[in-house]
Amino acid sequence: MPNYDYDCLECGKTFEVFQKISDKPLAKCVYCSGKTKRLIGGGYGIIFKGSGFYETDYKRKKPQPLASQKKECKNCPETKCASKEGN
Repeated sequence: MPNYDYDCLECGKTFEVFQKISDKPLAKCVYCSGKTKRLIGGGYGIIFKGSGFYETDYKRKKPQPLASQKKECKNCPETKCASKEGN
């Protein structure tokens, strides 16, 4: 449930009311019972609470193509070459 801001047209006070989205806007000021106008808010950004929220937490890792995983050594015909194992 969001908070809505209201301005009183008679006493000039601004106040917040915590109400459902489906509720009708307030017609009377909570201070002087005068007419009110609901203000349009800019909304709020996402608020992360707690530790451990990093940009890389939810990224999917792309599988590497098979060609980039195997490096062939042109100088060495051995199958156990250090460059073939990725060292």
